[in-house]
Amino acid sequence: MSGLTARAASQFGDRTVFRMDSGASITFAELDRAAATFAGGLSLLGVSRGDRVMVYLPNSIEWIIAYHAIARLGGVVVPVNILLSLAEINYIVGDSGARVIICEAARNEAIAALSLGGAVRPTIIVVGGESETMFDTVASGPALEPCATLPADLVTIGYTSGTTGRPKGAMMTHQAVLGSAVMTATIHVRHSGDKILTALPFPHVYGNVVMNAALVAGYELAVMKRFDPVRALELIEEQRITLFEGVPTMYYQMLQRPEIEVTNLSSLDRCTVGGQTMPTASILEVERRLGCPVLELWGMTEVAGPATSHSPYWPSRHGSIGLPFPGMRIRIADLEDASKPAPRNEAGELLIHGAFVTQGYWRNETATSAAISGDGWLATGDIARQDGDGYLYIIDRRKDMIITAGYNVYPAELEQVIAMHPAVAMAAVAPIPDPEKGELAKAFIVLRPGQRCTEDEMLAHCREHLATYKVPRVIAYVDDLPKTSTGKIMRRALASSQRAASDMEGI
Repeated sequence: MSGLTARAASQFGDRTVFRMDSGASITFAELDRAAATFAGGLSLLGVSRGDRVMVYLPNSIEWIIAYHAIARLGGVVVPVNILLSLAEINYIVGDSGARVIICEAARNEAIAALSLGGAVRPTIIVVGGESETMFDTVASGPALEPCATLPADLVTIGYTSGTTGRPKGAMMTHQAVLGSAVMTATIHVRHSGDKILTALPFPHVYGNVVMNAALVAGYELAVMKRFDPVRALELIEEQRITLFEGVPTMYYQMLQRPEIEVTNLSSLDRCTVGGQTMPTASILEVERRLGCPVLELWGMTEVAGPATSHSPYWPSRHGSIGLPFPGMRIRIADLEDASKPAPRNEAGELLIHGAFVTQGYWRNETATSAAISGDGWLATGDIARQDGDGYLYIIDRRKDMIITAGYNVYPAELEQVIAMHPAVAMAAVAPIPDPEKGELAKAFIVLRPGQRCTEDEMLAHCREHLATYKVPRVIAYVDDLPKTSTGKIMRRALASSQRAASDMEGI
């Protein structure tokens, strides 16, 4: 990864590689020069091999420059979504020991006010504003040549929420991150003649792969700061986009727009969809309306991006997540005994092994040993089956994870925040179905005797501590919660009752 921009610049030179919807753009050669000088500036600040640097920016040219500058000098990128709350940012800074935080000027004051608990208080590099910023100063550093790295060296810590309510930092190597980009480009037949459109956030593992694959394959990537269905359709027509990257929600929103009927989408020859399963009927409608195949894929932070996918060259199996990438081994384990395989075509837990699998969770041996076996098999937590031809199908999630528009939402994290409110005695969070976003979080709350808390008050409380996409969309105050004989709250019983209620509404 440290030399990726240099290699791309030598191959593709002055061709445009990234074009933002704001109008800003950068060529392969310009990106390499910018990464070199920004790396030099970071080095002058004392950042060196192995140091963690948090990138807390929206999709932008600056995000890409910062990312590749950090990799160039052998540092470790800590990419975080701008939707995370300040409490979440504060925890990740302290846990990762980030030496530098790169953020927008609008967020500088709030970030500076945090405790930022670590061994050394990080330096804040500000991007944007009316006058020259520290980002500009750092970007004027001496050009730094790519440092020598080993495939097993750490390059990214990707934080993913855990069922304990605390984010876990998946440690990804140069080999994993670059390998995922190379395999994704290869399997999807990405090439230098492509013009690809994405609104996936770069901190998201697949958004990151799409960005890096542009440097591998030499295509031009059109980038939206945030997704808008009408603007996406306009960009496909205006820029003659050949491949659109999305999660199901994006496709649902585009399908609902009348503009889709009058937009010229003939340049599209394939699309990809990941983040959550998409009904076959919806995929067929997308293919009909967009006039191209939709390639379903599966991946996760812990494997640095996609690890299974369809390819334009392979027979399509709608509803399947395709075949494993070369070099990645898949097992479907018996749900009762993970040491035994599940019978072919029967449900089991999806296990994965190979060069893309995380080294473990940063400073969390307990979580690492729980997820990864001694011989390197990662338990994904997904329930899947594999047919006689090797195609994989995701059936359900083993735990209670809720996926909202492609984002992972964990009930325990929400329950922990809700329980912080002084009026709350007990809380449980379960999914409710949503035709656009797949699932939404519904909170079931038992109040303390004599206490009151309106729905608006509870939602305001949650917004203080959670990223926007994690805030429950529905609040229900109840007298009690279903429990097991040992007193454990049964989330699945709540989820089942919500699905049953939804089914009844459809009758």
